[in-house]
Amino acid sequence: MKKYFIAMSILLLAGCSKAPITGRSQLLVVGKESVLSQSEAQYKEIIENSKVLNNSDSEMVKRVGNKIAKSVELFLESNSQYKGLTNNFNWEFNLIDSDQVNAWCMPGGKVAFYTGILPYTKTEEGLAVVMGHEIAHAVADHGRERMSQELIRQYGGIGVEQVLNLGGVKQGGLFLNAYGVASDLTILKYGRDHEKEADKLGLIFMSLAGYDPNIAVLFWERMASDKEEPVEFFSTHPNSDTRIELIKDYINSEEFKQYKR
Repeated sequence: MKKYFIAMSILLLAGCSKAPITGRSQLLVVGKESVLSQSEAQYKEIIENSKVLNNSDSEMVKRVGNKIAKSVELFLESNSQYKGLTNNFNWEFNLIDSDQVNAWCMPGGKVAFYTGILPYTKTEEGLAVVMGHEIAHAVADHGRERMSQELIRQYGGIGVEQVLNLGGVKQGGLFLNAYGVASDLTILKYGRDHEKEADKLGLIFMSLAGYDPNIAVLFWERMASDKEEPVEFFSTHPNSDTRIELIKDYINSEEFKQYKR
């Protein structure tokens, strides 16, 4: 019963929010400023302990990232309901020397690409597919939502007063649990709903920046051709066949036409 009342208290105190553009309902309990602070600190630590490159590929990562981020900010600021959404973002784009086929974005626009993903992106437009997807995670506040979900998961040991004013240790623990940050790699534990939403928003964002969204299909086909995938039900990511079909459907939808450039 105690756990039940604590859980209900958390849910009642949580802000009622909706993800931008998609309008999906979100449960956001954890404060935005503290999440951004944790993200800054964790990103800095990872960058300092990684081999960050400064070459033509890293310049492309920065160019694509800044181009999409600028386009997204202009779009958000032109819509009164989204105005100020990224005001506290401090965009940063880095390329890390690693065979890992991965890229990620922490809250506040802290983005990292690993060189292992470049053979799959191949071109600037291919890189824009991944960049749009990762920026979408930040804009849609998936990190803070993931931390809020982690808080709910741990509700048995957390009182309501701590929900309203989380201490640094508690909040730091939530950040690490939600993000799965290891000593050498960062794996963001987003679920299938977040991934599908980031795919959709990513198509919009790359299109706003002038990139061809159809390249997303080619990118995911390349990814699918080179790995064995788990059954979708047991995976936090949609499998590539599902992902590709959803992307094709959305590109051809009436909803997406308003975002095409």
